[in-house]
Amino acid sequence: MFEIKNVDDVQENYQALYAAISSHLDDETDLIANLANISAFLYTSLPDLNWAGFYIKKGNQLVLGPFVGKPACTRIDMGKGVCGTAAQDGKTIVVPDVHAFDGHIACDGETNSEIVLPLFKSGEIFGVLDIDSPIFDRFNEIDADYLEKIATRINQYLNNLK
Repeated sequence: MFEIKNVDDVQENYQALYAAISSHLDDETDLIANLANISAFLYTSLPDLNWAGFYIKKGNQLVLGPFVGKPACTRIDMGKGVCGTAAQDGKTIVVPDVHAFDGHIACDGETNSEIVLPLFKSGEIFGVLDIDSPIFDRFNEIDADYLEKIATRINQYLNNLK
């Protein structure tokens, strides 16, 4: 099972987290179970989070998927808010201050920063991985780099689903 060995070494923590998620994806085939556990891995492993989870694209909306945190917005239109924009543009978005993001959707008023990573299946947008923090400017280049590696591993898993 995943264990943080050195909380002061961010890169070591992310490497262990990546290995745990990757191993979990190798061992389990159920999509919902995997997304739920990835949410829990992220939420319990990364400091200063108040939400970690997934939105899955259905039609022209993102629909709430497995997550850890307070209740969240159930549906987000493509192109709206941070999640909808990341999904529409197919690019990671790091927001140091969500209150300054034009069109931000406030699902939890305690969230102050956010990172959203698009997920793809067969070259099409599948959904997004959304991670929120009550700390301003919580996510940096190291977070983005390692979370993109995790998103890439999730994409590999998605592309192997039958």
